[in-house]
Amino acid sequence: MQSNKVRYWSITVALAGFLFGFDTVVISGANQPIKALWQTDPWFHGTFIMSMALWGTVLGSLLGGIPTQRLGRKRTLFWIGVLYLVSALGSALAPDPYLFSFFRFIGGVGVGASSVAAPIYISEITTPENRGRYGTLYQFNIVLGIFVAFISNYLLEGVGGDNDWRFMLGVEALPALVYTLMVLGVSRSPRWLVLQKGEEAEAHEVLTAISGSSTQADRLLAEIKASNQGEAQASEQVFIRKYRRLLWLAFLIAFFNQLSGINFILYYAPELLERAGLAAKDSLGSSISIGAVNLIFTFVGVYLIDRAGRRSLLIWGFLLPSPNRLR
Repeated sequence: MQSNKVRYWSITVALAGFLFGFDTVVISGANQPIKALWQTDPWFHGTFIMSMALWGTVLGSLLGGIPTQRLGRKRTLFWIGVLYLVSALGSALAPDPYLFSFFRFIGGVGVGASSVAAPIYISEITTPENRGRYGTLYQFNIVLGIFVAFISNYLLEGVGGDNDWRFMLGVEALPALVYTLMVLGVSRSPRWLVLQKGEEAEAHEVLTAISGSSTQADRLLAEIKASNQGEAQASEQVFIRKYRRLLWLAFLIAFFNQLSGINFILYYAPELLERAGLAAKDSLGSSISIGAVNLIFTFVGVYLIDRAGRRSLLIWGFLLPSPNRLR
């Protein structure tokens, strides 16, 4: 029973990752029609229309920790769903490129904030034994959202004539609404309840649901309270020499991931394929293969993470694409 609750809560919150991926890629199908409709100059189109979601992501990821701590994980995740919903509807109905850019920015804030709040919540409602497995749900949902967005763009091409891009962007409102309503059914984080609100009774109920045992919940509650005493010292020591190498590795992994140009491919895949000679409909269809490969190898990574180990996957994940970088 407790396993089912944790699974449901984790899957629900991980849907924020699905919206992350969907929101990131859905603009690729709308790129060309919007360019033809509003005929803005290339600089404005690239910097604002196509990139405002990225600017919002930066802001959301930098500031997302504030509401996550003050409002709580659950409430923050709920408002993230609202941001996605407003962004989807606003972008689809935008009468001009300025309002369109504004609503895309709002969606980007949701993307950035979800990358902070969702992984924290999942880690705090799972036990160490299954934390790795449930922790991968968020990343898997990101690539699933990317894949579904490519399919959605392909299926909606031509629907509504020249306004098909509005349907492509607006359809995100459906999963955003479902996610927002589902989040209302998850528990509040036991760690946040103890450390921020002092509500140990409710935290104990959640921990009992997670562990399946009142005795185990007592132990987990004691660990949360004890961990608070060492947090201040740990935060001060995080940049000391023995952690510096690990921090640099974590930073460089994310840095090279972005430097690979993957976001450029995701954002402009249909246009790139169209310039390579494919028809508009064919370019949207062929873009699906990019999402499919991304999804398949993420699934492989999820399967291997507890079998081959994190270190091996990092090494091979870096080495395998390296020859392509030298071409």
